[in-house]
Amino acid sequence: QVQLVESGGGLVQPGGSLRLSCAASGRTLSGYAMAWFRQAPGKEREFVACINWSGASTYYADSVKGRFTISRDNAKNTVYLQMNSLKPEDTAVYYCTRSRLYGSSCNRATGEYAYWGQGTQVTVSS
Repeated sequence: QVQLVESGGGLVQPGGSLRLSCAASGRTLSGYAMAWFRQAPGKEREFVACINWSGASTYYADSVKGRFTISRDNAKNTVYLQMNSLKPEDTAVYYCTRSRLYGSSCNRATGEYAYWGQGTQVTVSS
């Protein structure tokens, strides 16, 4: 069993930055793709970013490309999402998740992920 705990969310002004963290316990994240999704009120959960099992490849939704950066520290069993130049439309609950399969590549479909955190709220507003 894997427990994922997100942190780092909060209220920030447009143009500001936040760094989200996702700490895992129970089992190692090493060897698994990790991703961030988000869900705004009244909307479906959407893909934000993914990093493959080795950390060599990253993928981003078009809406965050160039502003967000996903990274991982396998020694700390933690994944990060650095968010810069935040916009009001980035407001959502952000979730981290681990892929179902060991050694998997990134995927944008929620069904490819097995474990989810409880989410952290990000609000971008002046």
